[in-house]
Amino acid sequence: KIKHCDFQDFCFTSSLTSYSVSLLVVLVVLLLTYLLTSPSFIVTKHRKEPPGPTPLPILGNLLQVDLKRPYHTLLEFSKKYGSVFTVYLGLKKVVVLAGYKTVKEALVGREEEFGDRDFLQIVKEFTNGHGVLWANGDSWREMRRFTLTNLRDFGMGRKTCEDKIIEECQFLSDVLSKYKGEALDTMLPLNYAVSNIICSMAYGCRFEYDDQEFTSLVDRTNTHIRLTASPSIVVYNLYPWLFKWVSKRKEILGLVAANKQQNFAMFRRLKETLNPQMCRGIVDAFLVRKQHLEESGVKNSHFHNENLLMTITNLFTAGTETTSTTLRWALLLMAKYPKTQDQIQEEVKRVVGDRQVQVADRKFLPFTEAVIHETQRLVSILPASLPHRTNKDFYFHGYFIKKGTTVYPLLTSVLHDPTEWEKPHTFHPAHFLDKEGKFVKRDAFMPFSAGRRICLGESLARMELFIFFTTLLQRFRFTPPPGVSEEGLDLTPCGGINLNPSPHKLCAISRM
Repeated sequence: KIKHCDFQDFCFTSSLTSYSVSLLVVLVVLLLTYLLTSPSFIVTKHRKEPPGPTPLPILGNLLQVDLKRPYHTLLEFSKKYGSVFTVYLGLKKVVVLAGYKTVKEALVGREEEFGDRDFLQIVKEFTNGHGVLWANGDSWREMRRFTLTNLRDFGMGRKTCEDKIIEECQFLSDVLSKYKGEALDTMLPLNYAVSNIICSMAYGCRFEYDDQEFTSLVDRTNTHIRLTASPSIVVYNLYPWLFKWVSKRKEILGLVAANKQQNFAMFRRLKETLNPQMCRGIVDAFLVRKQHLEESGVKNSHFHNENLLMTITNLFTAGTETTSTTLRWALLLMAKYPKTQDQIQEEVKRVVGDRQVQVADRKFLPFTEAVIHETQRLVSILPASLPHRTNKDFYFHGYFIKKGTTVYPLLTSVLHDPTEWEKPHTFHPAHFLDKEGKFVKRDAFMPFSAGRRICLGESLARMELFIFFTTLLQRFRFTPPPGVSEEGLDLTPCGGINLNPSPHKLCAISRM
């Protein structure tokens, strides 16, 4: 028998369940009605939109997309629907651009229309439109101009920056030497070395690799990037109103808050010792500009604390992750292909000898330069770039593209375009060499993107990649760890926005 109180509970639960189901049905019906009558789902006679796979209500094309490798699915879609097509990621409509000619035409030839940045929901929560990487409008233009000017002022592309990289090479070499040829994970040493270059330009100083303040900043940034690609965050970005409770969102926001607190503490220390006549780095230059504008009575300036924080955070993240990841890939490929490593070391020995490698040596080391470029091309670290957004209604390739549409320039389709590369999916340094063995530039080499959103630090990254990579191969021989063959080294990428090598270890055997 059912007791009286149990019966009441049962009735209450039943009515609550019935109400929830009814409410859910009503919401689904309303949502379906909206979606099926929305302009996003209708192609009018006069506004032909890019084709694409038929989306399901609410889910869009998610069931057709490999969420671990979405760029791979998009490449397959491009073979069927062409170089400009539409895909629905949940409720978000995305226009995808594929192939070298189409991507270049959009990002360079139509850079104004395709030039805005679209947001990931999780990023929007902590950037608030500030900084240089995820910003738009006047604030972005002001921060980009200031950042580019000061990167150059503090050494980007100049001898002073070269000297900093060379100095850091010694610190990195000392760390690798301590392993005495035993297997090590190269991720953290390379991260710390590359981070120190941007730190010296941003804060005006480098840090020791065991400095807890420095390592915690780098490690939290690495964890943040890794979590951003996790399935729960991918789903949260698509349906934020449903999945705001996911634990990884709270974890990311906690990491961001900790880095914010640490950066503000560093800013305060720099401000206490600020000398407007002798700026030590970009933070000093920003503080001086901010102080000058305040004293001049300028209101609503873009030089405020949030823009300072996000600009430095953007520089720190972008200036560390992509370059260090490329170096990890390059060393892994050298262990995988020892004959290529032999050729580089023979070339460096012949041209440079035992002295320190310099930027001026680059033009005399064509094979080394070709290997670096081929590494960037093959691994395609940012396969779908960062999302763009259109800022007006316009036609492209005969298709109508609405203002505010999210756009993915599929960089991997450029770097692996079979009409541009002889062996698009093979490690083939000859892509960048002519018949005489001289280095040749290729128009379809676009790892830094293109147009108004091209990477701010391209010249810095190119200098770092050349000096770090060449110096390391001059001083060390990289091999698989004991028990692992060259064929056993896994080149399968992992990650979401950035493609990292799968976890691995290498042996760095001293040659000097």
